[in-house]
Amino acid sequence: MATADDFRFVRGWWEVESSNDRWPGFAKGGAYSAFYADLYLVGNWKNDGEQIRNFFDPKTGKLNSRPQSTDFYRRPGLTWPLRARKFCPQVLPADAVISVRGSGIFSENPLLYLGLFSSSAVDLLLRMLSGREGHPQYDMGDISALPLPPVAQEVSSTIERLALRGWSLKRTLDTIEETSHAFALPAALRSRLGDYDPPAIEAELVRIQAEIDAIAFDLYGFSEADRAAVQASQGAANEDGSGASDDQDDEASGDEDSAAPIDHTAGLLSWALGVAFGRFDWRLATGERAAPAEPEPFDPLPAKSPGMLPDGAAPFHAHAGILVDDPGHPHDLARLVEEVLARVEAPVPEDLRRWLQRDFFAFHLQRYSKSRRKAPIYWPLSTTSGSYTLWVYYPSLTSQTLYTSINDFVEPKLKQVGSDVSVLRNKGTARTRDDEKQFEALQAFELELIELRDTLLKLAPDYKPNHDDGVQITSAPLWPLFRHKPWQKVLKDTWAKLEKGDYDWAHLAMNYWPDRVREKCKTDKSLAIAHGLEHLYIESEAQPKKTRGRKKAGGDE
Repeated sequence: MATADDFRFVRGWWEVESSNDRWPGFAKGGAYSAFYADLYLVGNWKNDGEQIRNFFDPKTGKLNSRPQSTDFYRRPGLTWPLRARKFCPQVLPADAVISVRGSGIFSENPLLYLGLFSSSAVDLLLRMLSGREGHPQYDMGDISALPLPPVAQEVSSTIERLALRGWSLKRTLDTIEETSHAFALPAALRSRLGDYDPPAIEAELVRIQAEIDAIAFDLYGFSEADRAAVQASQGAANEDGSGASDDQDDEASGDEDSAAPIDHTAGLLSWALGVAFGRFDWRLATGERAAPAEPEPFDPLPAKSPGMLPDGAAPFHAHAGILVDDPGHPHDLARLVEEVLARVEAPVPEDLRRWLQRDFFAFHLQRYSKSRRKAPIYWPLSTTSGSYTLWVYYPSLTSQTLYTSINDFVEPKLKQVGSDVSVLRNKGTARTRDDEKQFEALQAFELELIELRDTLLKLAPDYKPNHDDGVQITSAPLWPLFRHKPWQKVLKDTWAKLEKGDYDWAHLAMNYWPDRVREKCKTDKSLAIAHGLEHLYIESEAQPKKTRGRKKAGGDE
């Protein structure tokens, strides 16, 4: 499927309310990864892709999107990055949708081909078929033309066993990544679940690859000289890095930072913050809850990762989707993170509050950016100087969240600060030098809180978030309250495009500019479907094709 507008039709799986019916996993290529790669994207396929199937250009009548091979959607199989340093088939779980950059291979025995197609022999043959040995692109046509050798049952069983083990090992490495469907615990705590030794896992993966290569060389009849040449060529490519970045799939080109090794302390603190918000389950780290069993490779992706708090379980801390940077407050984020770390007997950094204030959001934004989508779920809404910050949890966001922020947090804080200001003001000339400094600071703080309250009051009446819009659209109206400059700029630009009408498919656009959106629905069927206003759409009359008659010999009389 080619959506023609990924910003509209594609999300990170953590952005939307879990529903494989409306938002199935979306295979879209990515970086090199043998056997396994998490599908961190989902695509809008509600009502069998009704919006995408009707995504026509209102001016030309041309279909923008290309939902192809839909009979294979939601079927388990294999997928792969279009461009990578080596052909690397990966498990495609059931209930997922394929794309032009993440095509599918479907077979009655997918594990056999997961293993066989991971071999160096198959990679060489595909490079030869494509004629692009230096910078390979693995197109479906070349893969369809790949000769398949006869495979005896015993050999097939061996390949399947190796492929399954390779998938399991690669998935195990992914269990420390917060945004993965496989996430269990951060790296600093992962050993508590056992079976986690990255160097040993990597070494076993090398052995598996070597064993698969040897079998495939035999099946395809490679001579010893040919085998040595292939292995030498691949070794040289790995050493000089050729193909590692230049040949990387475009869909992974923006993910280098998020794919970088995670600092263990930062990963631990991020997880503890997630526990405080009720996202992750601390009991996996204490042994109070056993880790769920590993799924089968082709099972549908779960609605929640193993490390997330199960439905119905009591959270670590009850809240309304808002925590705050405010020492002494019952919902103070830094204190709650400290309590989580104490509960799991992990060290508490001395500069925790400072790290949360200055460093966490940049780290979080980096980790939750995938395939050009930036989708942070913990939102710091702050005063101008950052002296007071409300932390809003995106999955819990409702039309009442801003009102709750005002009534339960900002107004009580204003009352407290106002009282402190009055006490110092009443001292009059008896104020000491330290009192004067505190008096000035509190007055400035009071003004910032008033500004924050007034901004929230201005935004609240029209703010009706819908998670299907995704993080970027949903947070755009709040751009003045974010202090992280790069993210604020993204949101400010997004808001400008919303005002202009570029994203009128969004539910938020209907909230702010209903007349404009309803008018567009008359000529844009996909837009009308998005807003449940199909009755407004007026089918345009088909224009008669112009015919060009042949001019008679001799011309007009």
